[in-house]
Amino acid sequence: MSHEVEPKQLLHLVFGGELKDLATTEFKDLSKIDLVGMFPDFASAKAAWKAKAQSTVDNAQMRYFIVHLHRVLDPSDA
Repeated sequence: MSHEVEPKQLLHLVFGGELKDLATTEFKDLSKIDLVGMFPDFASAKAAWKAKAQSTVDNAQMRYFIVHLHRVLDPSDA
């Protein structure tokens, strides 16, 4: 009898948009933020981040970010 153990869910948010200035993380227009999605682990979040970042490579002002939501939701889980 085998019991598969699911890996611990560590939520990550991927989002991005066009920045006002590359020296900051202030967006030009918050209504145009691209919410890529929520992901259950860092590996899948990084894959989504990379795909979005590469698809916008022609716009130097575009930036995508990964937020480690599991750390915000449970700070002891750093």
